Amino acid sequence: MVDDAPAGLDTTTVHPARRYNYWLGGKDHFAADRESGDLIEKAHPTIRLTARENRAFLQRAVRHLAETGIDQFLDIGTGLPTADNTHEVAQRANPAARVVYVDNDPMVMTHARALLSSTAAGRTRYIEEDLRNPGKILAHPMLRDTLDLDRPVGLVLVAVLHFIAEHQHARDLVAELLAALAPGSHLVLTHGTADFSTEQEKEYFRQLTARGASDAYPRSHDEITEYFTGLHLLEPGIVPVCAWHPATDDLPSPHDIAIYGGVGRLGERR
Repeated sequence: MVDDAPAGLDTTTVHPARRYNYWLGGKDHFAADRESGDLIEKAHPTIRLTARENRAFLQRAVRHLAETGIDQFLDIGTGLPTADNTHEVAQRANPAARVVYVDNDPMVMTHARALLSSTAAGRTRYIEEDLRNPGKILAHPMLRDTLDLDRPVGLVLVAVLHFIAEHQHARDLVAELLAALAPGSHLVLTHGTADFSTEQEKEYFRQLTARGASDAYPRSHDEITEYFTGLHLLEPGIVPVCAWHPATDDLPSPHDIAIYGGVGRLGERR
């Protein structure tokens, strides 16, 4: 766990990136993040496995896109750097790949700028901004200087939309981001779900949310499908993250993972 925080950082308020880092076994988190993480772990005892499987999905999806020609990525809600980040996976497939990361936690930005570096042929940039401000993200000079939005982009929204309380608001954010991207762009998305939870588990999670102990809003398969409206879903569609082009046949159960993932391709505008 960290002892020192960047100046101005509120360590008493839970941040999803730091809590996620806690579940992944990292050291960049504070007491509030650990307390929230432990409470959620009581509701979902396999949350650490979920975090690892979600991370593995991100790496497989980015690698797939990079190997099929996508050479620029916009990763919003990137979280704290860990092994095999988006730009590292993409640049192994294509050293000239360009990646813009976006997160709203100063600690994420401090670590990213200190620890992450691009290949000589590619570029990696970091913007401190919130998913809730897509217009500011898209208009940011650093993004415009790094990515060519007239060419296909891989938009990465991994484990971030379930922090938007209203489903329609989340849909609108995705639609605004996709509207700015060229045909041939792809959406890489994961989202927590209670589809496989028991009624007792759902009730406990509702209590956590009502108490302010959880800031995540799980959604159904049908609701998550709506984020891909107008996109062509790549096989196998929207599935538990462990089942999207898995590296092994020995898969955890959907109940233990409780997070869907999918990749969709943006076609020509009508």
